[in-house]
Amino acid sequence: MQITENSAHYRYVQLEGIIVVIDKPTCHELEKARQDFEDIEPRSIFYRAATDLVDLAIHNKTELNLAEAIAVLLQTWNVSYYRFRPFSNKHISDIEDLLGKYPQIINNLRHRTIEDFSDKDVEVVKPIFQAFEDVLGKTGTAKCLHLLAPHFFPLWDTNIAIAYKLGKGEDAERYCRFMDITKGQIIDLGGEKAIGRNPLKALDEYNYWKYTLPKLKEQRDKRRARRKGKNL
Repeated sequence: MQITENSAHYRYVQLEGIIVVIDKPTCHELEKARQDFEDIEPRSIFYRAATDLVDLAIHNKTELNLAEAIAVLLQTWNVSYYRFRPFSNKHISDIEDLLGKYPQIINNLRHRTIEDFSDKDVEVVKPIFQAFEDVLGKTGTAKCLHLLAPHFFPLWDTNIAIAYKLGKGEDAERYCRFMDITKGQIIDLGGEKAIGRNPLKALDEYNYWKYTLPKLKEQRDKRRARRKGKNL
């Protein structure tokens, strides 16, 4: 992927030979999205709780292990994934196995920021994402990795991935493209100093506000219209 040009409101990215227009939010828009997000999304408290629990688990200051701390967020923020899948002791054990297999997430990546992300990191991130995706799905994987390295791994969901036009390929490859784009957005914004808080969380709220919420509303409206049609 190659950044080809910047404007006041958009970033132009060359992706697989195609010029893709990427949104370039302002700090003011991030703050507006944050206010709206907190008004309509009560589950945000679980993010703060899970972030604190993960930190406590890493430093052995809670009876919960790291996989259990991550489960707090997954059961609330990734509820659709578990609608038809049991959240069992085996599932938590599978998460524990992944954490044991990839200790570099805690030992290295947790201490980095996405502004350091480079091409050499792609070969590190891809196998980690693929392994976690087999257990958690693509959205749950991003959430889990973000909790483990909250300044390095961005959050996404299906609607956000579609909006960013990440091209073809496996989800791990597309996620790395998303990381590269997110890195550019944060640099354009002036980094954490300008944003005033974790840039990845701020951008996730913005993306959710701009791309996911309208799709969820559209889906709700369609369901209501179908129900209304059946009642006529």
